[in-house]
Amino acid sequence: MDDSDDQRIETRAIHAGQDPDAETGALMTPIHANSTYQQDGPGEHRGYEYSRTGNPTRTDLESNLASLEGGAHGRAFSSGMGSINTVLNLLEAGDHVVTGDDVYGGTHRIFTQVYEQYDLSFDFVDTTDHDAVADAMREETALLWVETPTNPLMRVNDIGALADLADEYDALCAVDNTFATPYLQRPLEHGADIVSHSLTKYLGGHSDVVGGALVTDSEELDEQIGFYQNAVGATPSPFDCFLVLRGTKTLPVRMDRHCDNARELASWLEGHERVDRVYYPGLESHPQHELAAEQMDDFGGMLSFEVDGSLSQASDVVSETEVFTLAESLGGVESLIEQPAAMTHAAIPREERVAAGLADGLVRVSVGVEHVDDLKADLDRAFDAAF
Repeated sequence: MDDSDDQRIETRAIHAGQDPDAETGALMTPIHANSTYQQDGPGEHRGYEYSRTGNPTRTDLESNLASLEGGAHGRAFSSGMGSINTVLNLLEAGDHVVTGDDVYGGTHRIFTQVYEQYDLSFDFVDTTDHDAVADAMREETALLWVETPTNPLMRVNDIGALADLADEYDALCAVDNTFATPYLQRPLEHGADIVSHSLTKYLGGHSDVVGGALVTDSEELDEQIGFYQNAVGATPSPFDCFLVLRGTKTLPVRMDRHCDNARELASWLEGHERVDRVYYPGLESHPQHELAAEQMDDFGGMLSFEVDGSLSQASDVVSETEVFTLAESLGGVESLIEQPAAMTHAAIPREERVAAGLADGLVRVSVGVEHVDDLKADLDRAFDAAF
């Protein structure tokens, strides 16, 4: 299949990196469930030697992901945290990182509880405030890590402006594009150096696989990423790669439904008597709505809201739903609901969470592809039970 630039993403999602098998004609990418490969002579292999280093199923996935992001190179990992860890492997002792003050809790944890002990330093700021980012940058800044939309406050960051700022300091700009997916947003087009994904989420799409990915246009960066991918060994199994490839084929149709449902649900919640505030970039009330409309092709399937009540009442809301499942993670076809302060962001000290605007009563929702009227009715029941 010709992965030419003029093919639309809906076509590339199905075909990029996924030619029918040359030997059998199998339409779906075969699962190459092997650890090692025959060599024609010592060191004379046919492109593969050991599956931690490279596997044909993983190669197809990496090619597919690179095409979707509009990048030249893709690398897959055994988890989203594996991909984030690999970006940090690119840094050296004494380097400095600037990132958002409402990043995913696991990202905050690996930054502060793992890498600070290796003489990396981190500043957490509101990345929508470019003056605050500029003030945090310094000579030893080597990485600007950006989420957009952010998790869980759904702030939208100006990728182009932040990438330009990183360039001024000769720092890398890496963007976690998990919430938006390449169907809605492609950070490399805006100047980012590296795009990171948790493949566990929308790209897998069915809550049955864990994985991560990095995509870049830079051959030099890809070689470094590939070295750490192999040296550290956080690589996905062939079966995991197969599952993600199955997921990317339906990414466009799923994301259209996720976006439609989230947009309608956000508007409904904004007018609900039990809701104080809704965080969704598709709402005109969102402070970065215009930027989101310019930078994204749609507004995504994630939203958060604050209930008009106490911490315990917010806990009751997320515990009383029946269609929404109380669970961590996101991006599957089923709707999930959770309370970040007690779940996904519990690793962040409370004073830091509150200072960043992440209230104890915040509820995060991954809007699935069920009928939106059933989702509304389910939340209404939960509100009634909680209040």
